[in-house]
Amino acid sequence: MGRSAAFFDLDKTVIAKSSALAFGRPFYRDGLITRRDVVKSAYAQLMFRLGGTDEQTMARTRDYLAALCKGWQVEQVRQIVAETLHELINPYVYAEAAALIEEHQAAGRDVVLVSASGDEMVRPIGALLGVTDVIATRMGVVDGRYSGEVEFYAAGPSKVEAVSELAAERGYDLADSYAYSDSYSDRPLLECVGHPSVVNPDRQLRRLAVENSWPVLEFRHPIPLGRRLRERPAVPVAAAALGVGVGVAIGIAWYGRHRRTRVTPTPA
Repeated sequence: MGRSAAFFDLDKTVIAKSSALAFGRPFYRDGLITRRDVVKSAYAQLMFRLGGTDEQTMARTRDYLAALCKGWQVEQVRQIVAETLHELINPYVYAEAAALIEEHQAAGRDVVLVSASGDEMVRPIGALLGVTDVIATRMGVVDGRYSGEVEFYAAGPSKVEAVSELAAERGYDLADSYAYSDSYSDRPLLECVGHPSVVNPDRQLRRLAVENSWPVLEFRHPIPLGRRLRERPAVPVAAAALGVGVGVAIGIAWYGRHRRTRVTPTPA
């Protein structure tokens, strides 16, 4: 028997809303995006979630992301994330998800965030939760700027490829490992482990969970991390059991597009 791990999707699984929509409010408020951009963001998120396992849908989303990011300074994106993380993400972390992550860690399992969102966002979110291992979308970088190429797009079957590679490297026994997601697009991820659970699942995923007798969890308590630690006994994870990015990267993309003109180029 090898070691076991727990793999968590991000949006609607660990945090309570779409990251793209979470970022949309301050973007619109500060005049960084238009009302049309807000609608476009919501529509893009919906389309991915409804048809995320379709190769054409994933390819269009990947190419759109690459085109938006081309030429941006990587350090600029990291700065944006650092400035907004605690305001926009911390209040929306599900207390149940954070407690479940801690339960897996206490049991000696490695916890891995697996998200289609950009590594520059997912890794800091992981740090908030005490998670150091992430599988996320990685953009190509040349001379400190995004090249317009996607080195790895962490969606659909590609998530499973990365999970399998990590399992081989670390000696994880996937048959004894766990996975959590809210979206049908993560069906391959859920099916590659021995203990899949769905969290706040979409309709297709709920039906799949019922067919396969997978546990269905309902997370309902987004609480800022500091408050959650003070009130930990009030939110038992077991009470939530009944039986499941692109978004963040798009949010970063729109923010970066409008912030780019305000960044002073580094002298040659």
